[in-house]
Amino acid sequence: MTRTVWDSSVGKKTVMAVSGLIMLMYLVVHMFGNLKIFFGSGDFNHYAHWLRTLGEPFLHYEWALWIIRVVLVLAVVAHATAAYQLSRRDIRARPNKYVHKKPRSSYATRTMRWGGIILGLFIVWHILDLTTGTAHPGGFQSGHPYQNVIDTFSTWYGDVIYIVAMLALGLHIRHGFWSAAQTLGAGNRTRDRALKTIADVLALVLTVGFISVPVGVMTGLVS
Repeated sequence: MTRTVWDSSVGKKTVMAVSGLIMLMYLVVHMFGNLKIFFGSGDFNHYAHWLRTLGEPFLHYEWALWIIRVVLVLAVVAHATAAYQLSRRDIRARPNKYVHKKPRSSYATRTMRWGGIILGLFIVWHILDLTTGTAHPGGFQSGHPYQNVIDTFSTWYGDVIYIVAMLALGLHIRHGFWSAAQTLGAGNRTRDRALKTIADVLALVLTVGFISVPVGVMTGLVS
């Protein structure tokens, strides 16, 4: 039964919709957490420490954080796999390009595909930079996320990579949220305008919220 659902286009679109919404919920929480950097190193580092003690004493140290990470990895893999397979299926179904393309549909498709690739590469860089410290530009300090963030956004390439990725994220959310709503049956003629508005607002708020951190470092507001 599970394999039958997965093999169908509807099943893959549903997997994409559900996994996308899981990641969206995480992004909203993550953005609000990131904004604590504007309250100083004490608040930001305390928040990072709280994440590692979340669920104690029922859960051991960092267990909740690892559960969140595993769920996110599964969501990203499922989302990317379904997107790739749907794309290949779409190409096989239409081997010859249409003579007359729909500009809006073509733009949305290209944005989602390239945005997904950009975000996938960004996730790898972001983990190597601020989680493992492998690609960190300064002397990575475990347990001192505030200083690590300052180090990253004190480099021009750190700012460029992050801002470009967040712009791609905004476009991805703008198109993806509405598509997910349609897939899950939430959209109809009367609700489509409201759903598109919500998608626009979510995309704008998350993009501005995330980009405000490197901008804060660049302008000296966060130092």
